[in-house]
Amino acid sequence: MNLRVKFTKKGYLKYTSHLDLMRLFQRAFRRGNIPIKYSEGYNPQPKMSIASPLALGIESEEEFMDIELSNKFPEKEFIKIMNNELPEGIKILDVKYVDEKKSLPSIVGWSYYEISVKTKNMIDRNVIEAKINKWLSEREIIFERIKFKKGKEIKEVKNIRPLIGNISLVKDDKNISDDTIVFRCLLKSGDSGNLKPTDFLIAIEDYLNLNIEIEMADIKRLNIFAELEGKIQSPM
Repeated sequence: MNLRVKFTKKGYLKYTSHLDLMRLFQRAFRRGNIPIKYSEGYNPQPKMSIASPLALGIESEEEFMDIELSNKFPEKEFIKIMNNELPEGIKILDVKYVDEKKSLPSIVGWSYYEISVKTKNMIDRNVIEAKINKWLSEREIIFERIKFKKGKEIKEVKNIRPLIGNISLVKDDKNISDDTIVFRCLLKSGDSGNLKPTDFLIAIEDYLNLNIEIEMADIKRLNIFAELEGKIQSPM
């Protein structure tokens, strides 16, 4: 039976790799005596999968994971035990038994981010918002990236417009400094397509020319959404 788990990844744990995060959960399962199923074979592994692994340095308010259990375990008891075993920054928010034939990574379609960046060429936020709306009205947004494969330089050119759902600016927060822009954006994520937040920033900087400090961006994932039959909804 499959248990879907919603959890956070915050604080210093945003620098934990996907592999180390999986190991962290495995240790917590063992210490909490959670009856997780294991694969067969020479090197059995716990049957678990995370919806859409985060890049290093990105916090998340809501992550999702599926685990397969050998027998049903009370949901509230699972949350209590795991939150006692997990370190600060990783917190189980909710769990739900699901009868899902498709894997969790295969149904994930979008990620919703909050991205805070400094700029050396600030203009009125209403002007920025108008420019963004015009940008999104284009049928194509061409993004170019140089990749290196086997010592060779490869130029990748693609239309990223289908990978951007929407973009808004946080404008009314008094805690935002005058040289800071805060984007909230829905970006394609998962097996059906993926746009990294850093690539999104590169593309929007090419368009806006605001001299954004991309390397210093503070990126947080607020939500993950499944896309089923053309509808966007929570995986829970």
